[in-house]
Amino acid sequence: QVQLVESGGGLVQAGGSLRLSCAASGSIFSVNAMGWYRQGPGNQRELIADSTSGGSTKYADSVKGRFTISRDNAKNMVYLQMNSLKPEDTAVYYCKAVVQTTKLRPNLYQFWGQGTQVTVSS
Repeated sequence: QVQLVESGGGLVQAGGSLRLSCAASGSIFSVNAMGWYRQGPGNQRELIADSTSGGSTKYADSVKGRFTISRDNAKNMVYLQMNSLKPEDTAVYYCKAVVQTTKLRPNLYQFWGQGTQVTVSS
């Protein structure tokens, strides 16, 4: 089993910044992609930022230019730097990792964190 734990959420005023962290642990042979998703009130969970094993990044249009995803592969961690936050960014933010759990099998599995609340006040 793989566990993902997010941290860094909280309450911030519009225009402010937050940095989210996600640490993956457990039965990990290798980590492929890692990404951040969010789900606001009344909304579906959406991809915010993704980082592939090759180092490519992808961002949702709504956060492009404001958010930055980064990884520390040695620590199996991924970060999300959020700048110029808007009330529309208020949501529960989830970390996702695509993981090969054992060298015996090349199968990839998706794991999710429990989420961390980000609230942006106007």
